[in-house]
Amino acid sequence: MNADSIRQMIETGFEKAGLPGARADVQGEDGVHFEATVVSEAFAGKLPLARHRMVYATLGEKMGGEIHALQLRTVTPAEAAA
Repeated sequence: MNADSIRQMIETGFEKAGLPGARADVQGEDGVHFEATVVSEAFAGKLPLARHRMVYATLGEKMGGEIHALQLRTVTPAEAAA
């Protein structure tokens, strides 16, 4: 697993739909531990836990398997611009 593959899964989906219009910046050097900043309008009005669950849903069974750990920062476009 690599950072670009995770970015693509978040933006376009893997087992389920991705986050439409989302932009993801994913980093991770060892192939199992990653950090991601995900910007999506779909996060508006949602609490952080709900936002994280939305991202995890795009990754399906890869979470806890090929992706051992994923540290997330989830923001709306307005929050990213601030």
